[in-house]
Amino acid sequence: MGEKISHETRSRMMSGIRARDTKPEKLIRSHLHAKGLRFRLCVRDLPGKPDIVLAKWRVVVLVHGCFWHGHVGCRYFRLPKTRAAFWAEKISKNAQRDAVSLASLLELGWRVAVVWECALRDNQLHTLDQLSEFVRSEDGLIELASPLTST
Repeated sequence: MGEKISHETRSRMMSGIRARDTKPEKLIRSHLHAKGLRFRLCVRDLPGKPDIVLAKWRVVVLVHGCFWHGHVGCRYFRLPKTRAAFWAEKISKNAQRDAVSLASLLELGWRVAVVWECALRDNQLHTLDQLSEFVRSEDGLIELASPLTST
């Protein structure tokens, strides 16, 4: 641990990471569908192009990878040692964009669920149950993270 990764290796690793249809997204979609909750994916005319939109319930689900969205206090988030300034800026901009999208969605009257990757990794069943309960509730916002995350 702590070894530097070559530029070519890092580039290959990063190019293999998907922007859509990630494992956490597929897990959430499968769960929601099994609960009878129907949705649309990546609705372009909503701020931030949410990952999952349940229009009937006026709910959007934002699925955040802990690395890409800079989940502070999460054990799965660590800046790479190589080109640290580049990554810090990139992840900071992602987090800023997330905050703007979240505020815009709430302002437009959408209810928002932010599901962090760590919540699914550390406590999958509880996280998915909380999400489906939120959809059917009247609550406006929920952020689901691992209980092991310190904020």
